[in-house]
Amino acid sequence: MSQLVNMKLAGTSLGIDVKAVQDVVRLGSITPVPRAADWIAGMMNLRGHIVTAINMRARMNLPPADPDARQMCVVVNLGPEAYSLIVDSVGEVISVTEDQREPEPATLDSHWRSVSRGVVRLPTQLLIEIDIEHLIRGKFNEAA
Repeated sequence: MSQLVNMKLAGTSLGIDVKAVQDVVRLGSITPVPRAADWIAGMMNLRGHIVTAINMRARMNLPPADPDARQMCVVVNLGPEAYSLIVDSVGEVISVTEDQREPEPATLDSHWRSVSRGVVRLPTQLLIEIDIEHLIRGKFNEAA
């Protein structure tokens, strides 16, 4: 059994392994980075540490959030670096058994497939489990 942090992005349920999550905070001040990829929102200060903020809507080719939306940041660790994933909302931590996991459906959009570990079938929803390394490093490697 494993645990996932449940998040929402444009109505889609996502999950990230709770072991990768360092913190969950409200979206605060972000300093833009010139010439960064369009999905890099900028840099933010998290208790004295500089963290790269990733606009998940831009990363997944979704329309921008409403300017008045109160977005959240899920801070994840990937190696020695921390990244802040900007999402619409963060829910509870859910426990997942192996029999709830399934491969991605063939109909899943290619952007989602490129960052997915598969899907989790819950009683009331289907949740896409995000592979943090593919989400972050996969796109960085394409730009290199």
